[in-house]
Amino acid sequence: MTTRPEAAYSHGSSPKTALLYCNLGTPDAPTPAALRRYLAQFLSDPRVVEIPRLIWLAILHGIILRVRPAKSAAKYASVWTSEGSPLKVWTEKQAKLLQGYLGERGHAVTVRYAMRYGSPSIADTLNSLRAEGATRILVLPAYPQYSGATTASVVDDVANWALRTRHLPELRFVNRYHDDPLYIAALAESVRAHWAVNGRPERLVMSFHGMPARTLALGDPYHCECLKTGRLLAESLGLSKAEYIVTFQSRFGKAKWLEPYTEPTLKKLAADGVKKVAVICPGFSADCLETLEEISMEARETFLHAGGEAFSYIPCLNDSPAGMRALTALAERNLQGWPTQLKPDAATLQMQRDLALAIGASD
Repeated sequence: MTTRPEAAYSHGSSPKTALLYCNLGTPDAPTPAALRRYLAQFLSDPRVVEIPRLIWLAILHGIILRVRPAKSAAKYASVWTSEGSPLKVWTEKQAKLLQGYLGERGHAVTVRYAMRYGSPSIADTLNSLRAEGATRILVLPAYPQYSGATTASVVDDVANWALRTRHLPELRFVNRYHDDPLYIAALAESVRAHWAVNGRPERLVMSFHGMPARTLALGDPYHCECLKTGRLLAESLGLSKAEYIVTFQSRFGKAKWLEPYTEPTLKKLAADGVKKVAVICPGFSADCLETLEEISMEARETFLHAGGEAFSYIPCLNDSPAGMRALTALAERNLQGWPTQLKPDAATLQMQRDLALAIGASD
């Protein structure tokens, strides 16, 4: 193992704190070539596909990367915006807002975003933060529910960067926030706002990204954390068990995945006479292909074609004030103990002293 050369150590330099906000990733463009690069990196991660390595790589490069990129590119093209990939656009906005919210709370913290797959990479962003003098870095994955395939993979990537870095910063990681009260409150607020405009449905479907069923048997807490998020959200909304359902989407391959599956559930609801549903995806911090194309387009068509009459999709928290307040509070809790508070200038200190004297005199 060889570490990269570092800039000359500067004695007496002030410690600086940074926050690295990590999301899953996205291709650089909605083209087969860009999808091939992205999928090759994503599906090569042993955290994502837990099949014996040599067998899986033969399948990946011999079959999947020859067929899937063109199909996936067409799907991405259907949601691509003038600013680029929705996931990247929202993640970048969230990072900028998070720095602003933390600043308003008096914290001097540099916030950057990175993608586990694609760009900007975690390693490149960590190198930039180190070059800017960051000596303490909080790593905040954008995943509310912990999974080995997502949260742990971010930790792996940071660890791989650390193996090649001589002068390591202090590192902290946020593992989960699936039951955070402000996160649940933000979700509930988004649902109520949606209902105020679109009316209340007969069923609220909470669709989470799927995982192979065997991950539950192997000890991954993801399934349980999704169910807890769903239960807490339902309780916050005052829903009975008959008024909501937790489902799982985005199956890949022929193996059994976490159930119930989203699209078959919507088809069954329509067959059972349910006419109006709303779907929310609480496990996604920002709208992306899986929410905008798979749910808002494909799942909508499935429900309506099966006899349903009204389908509405409730957007992710994205840059909503409630969602950003939840992220800010989460970051604040995990930054505790690090000297992030901005030092007030002399005029501010004098004003605080005068205020304290005035309050004391009034007492």
